[in-house]
Amino acid sequence: MPTFSPTRFVQLASSAALCTLSLAPALAQTKPTAANTITVQVNKPGAPIAKTMYGLFFEDINFAADGGLYPELVKNKSFEIPGQHFIGWNAIRGAAALETYTVSSEKPISATNNHFVRLTAKTASPDAGLINEGFRGMGIKQNAEYTFSVYLRRGLGSVSGLNVTLEEEGGRGAGPEVSPSGRVLAQTKITGLTADWKKYTVVLKSAGTAAKARLKLTLDGAGTLDMDVVTLFPKDTWNKRENGLRTDLVQLLKDMNPGFLRFPGGCIVEGRTLTERYQWKETIGDVASRVPLVNRWNMEFRHRSTPDYYQSFGLGFFEYFQLSEDIGAEPVPILNVGMACQFNSSELAPITTAAGGPSVNEVPAHNHADDDPTLETFIQDALDLVEFANGPASSPWGAKRVAMGHPKPFDLKYIGIGNEQWGPQYLERYEPFAKALKAKYPGINIVSSVGPSPDGDLFDKATKRLRELKAEVIDEHYYASPEWFRKNVGRYDNYPTTGSKIFAGEYAAQSVGIASPDNKNSWDCALSEAAFMTGLERNADKVIMASYAPLFAHVDAWQWTPDMIWFDNLRAYGTPNYYVQKMYSTNPGTTMLPVQRADNGQNGQDNLFSSAVADDKTGEIVVKLINYSPEARPVAINLQGVKKLGKTGKATVLASNDLNAVNTLDQPLNVAPKDESFKVSSANLTYTLAPNSFTVLRIPGKR
Repeated sequence: MPTFSPTRFVQLASSAALCTLSLAPALAQTKPTAANTITVQVNKPGAPIAKTMYGLFFEDINFAADGGLYPELVKNKSFEIPGQHFIGWNAIRGAAALETYTVSSEKPISATNNHFVRLTAKTASPDAGLINEGFRGMGIKQNAEYTFSVYLRRGLGSVSGLNVTLEEEGGRGAGPEVSPSGRVLAQTKITGLTADWKKYTVVLKSAGTAAKARLKLTLDGAGTLDMDVVTLFPKDTWNKRENGLRTDLVQLLKDMNPGFLRFPGGCIVEGRTLTERYQWKETIGDVASRVPLVNRWNMEFRHRSTPDYYQSFGLGFFEYFQLSEDIGAEPVPILNVGMACQFNSSELAPITTAAGGPSVNEVPAHNHADDDPTLETFIQDALDLVEFANGPASSPWGAKRVAMGHPKPFDLKYIGIGNEQWGPQYLERYEPFAKALKAKYPGINIVSSVGPSPDGDLFDKATKRLRELKAEVIDEHYYASPEWFRKNVGRYDNYPTTGSKIFAGEYAAQSVGIASPDNKNSWDCALSEAAFMTGLERNADKVIMASYAPLFAHVDAWQWTPDMIWFDNLRAYGTPNYYVQKMYSTNPGTTMLPVQRADNGQNGQDNLFSSAVADDKTGEIVVKLINYSPEARPVAINLQGVKKLGKTGKATVLASNDLNAVNTLDQPLNVAPKDESFKVSSANLTYTLAPNSFTVLRIPGKR
């Protein structure tokens, strides 16, 4: 995802200002005109539709992982955030009842989890303890069960237990002081403390519902107690997994029938520096031993600063692979190519020569005491990832997958080399990276980058070179005005039909401008994206993957807009953009069918957009139609060469008279598709498109 660029923001805002839509009344049409006649060449099928055609792009931005898809309710559960060990934690009444509360590393649980909190109270008090605020609060549901676990070690004094309370948020005093008041939702006590570290687990059942609850932990008695790895996890997770995912969010994804899941991003792959890059090996294995890392988006935008945004990696690469499997999507991991984000430090890992030194004109990576990688480090990470995903139990990394509970390989087919890099620095790293990966795993398809812009000199040079290198998939990104999407519906019409295929890896119409906090998920944006996607479908011989971005956003903790799915701690909803994507991904078909307008009219002429596919699995012809007009529009559809035509078709219609319409948590279906049936009397049929609408027609008929 591109970060904020003032120049690009002005360009897009100006472009958006120039494309003000005229909604002046027009004469209503009652019969299709010649210009509104569409011929679907059922008897001249084109390219097969790739199973990966419509998919999902996941990035941990907008609290998409911690606080979102990953439902751990405790923020900073292990006190491991460097220099900010108490993020998410506050002492009750400013620690008035505590003698001390400090972070210590004296005889920790493990070498990786080497910090814990030490609480000391002079006298027994119900206020001697800490409160965890969660991720903009904790979403707690009535009668739901939550597993609380913690590591405890008793010190000097007479502390006999730990009181555990789930309560609705109370008041807050000045500074860090937190009031203990709040409606109690669940409560229990942990006893049996010992002088050695021991894990304790209890189940809490909530007596009420609260969107902003919190966890209160207090000492029972006076003295010292050490505490670490504090976790509160809902039992209701996807597939009831112990370290599972939030059910409503996964259901929204599964309902889309996605062809692939790209993860973990996005610029988050790169990090602001190489030290802060995403390292997949640090995200697998025991969840309690995964070391948190600052989120690359925490301070990127001044208008949405989130200094408490860190990655716990409870949702790591194993869980991403597992999620892909759960929702029937091909996993598409994206790996760092030895470059930090070029919008930030632009730090580069050195490319070593045969002599072992940096290559000519190389900018070496910063020297880090614990991390000084060369390009070989990143290449080896990629080779090891394929082994982790696909290797047998007898292989070192395959054994790690098996140990995590997945004996069967994940059947990984795609790997992205770099996220959104550009320039010669990327290409000189890509070449040895790709060469090494293909030498060991020739069957892996490599996804390569041409940068954050859909055109320009750097884009052209990268595209040319990657095609020369026979790259399997080229990843193009575009964030632009709604008008840009409608005007560029023919973008891929003249692309080569052979060689590298296209992945429209990140795209979304911006109602105001790139990175503007005022962008909305408006129907105008979604309808324009639907129009653009007809151009993707018409060019299925060139485009094999496409995904809207970003995927998720927390209503109280976002950094970037627009986003496909919004949620709070209890609820979630799909935007109009979500329903556009879903209508494509649940109606992908198997074979592209050529579509022609009368008098050689172009796709998009008079704001009428169309594409068609055959669904050989169901024996149906699927026609997608976009009417970007404030008036109803009758269209004539000629199914040329169709066989065994049925009598009743199904129409799915997504429409709104208001191009500024949006969905919300309280009105999640304000713009949502509706199904209706229609009669099919012959291969020449008429259908009237609603104003400002996206319609999918499924017509029983074989080719």
